[in-house]
Amino acid sequence: MNAPVRTALRWLLALAYGYAGWAHLTRPAPFLAITPPWVPQPELVVAATGVAEIAGAIGLLIPATRKAAGWGLALYALFVWPANFHHALANVAIGGETLGWWYHGPRLAAQPLIIWWALWAGGATDWPFRRRP
Repeated sequence: MNAPVRTALRWLLALAYGYAGWAHLTRPAPFLAITPPWVPQPELVVAATGVAEIAGAIGLLIPATRKAAGWGLALYALFVWPANFHHALANVAIGGETLGWWYHGPRLAAQPLIIWWALWAGGATDWPFRRRP
């Protein structure tokens, strides 16, 4: 895939993670609601995830830290996946509203794509765009 497309998608991912991190820090209630009950110190964990998202977003935009940020965000997306499952399986209400499987099904299925996107945006992989010799 050509460099301008990769750059644009890197910026899009960085903006998404930057916004999500800001939301974790400024409006933690929805994230606390979907945090599985076995997670210790959920307020601290939600705040730490917000900081991690912002750091990863910034890291994606700096060439020297891009690959590490991509790996970090990929691992982050893997480690928060249980919260998405908890949200779906426990039918957690946020703001008094529950979301059906029309939301949860695609959201859960998209997580591997988000993990790959972080790796690809960070330059850790070129798959599936790598050309074979």
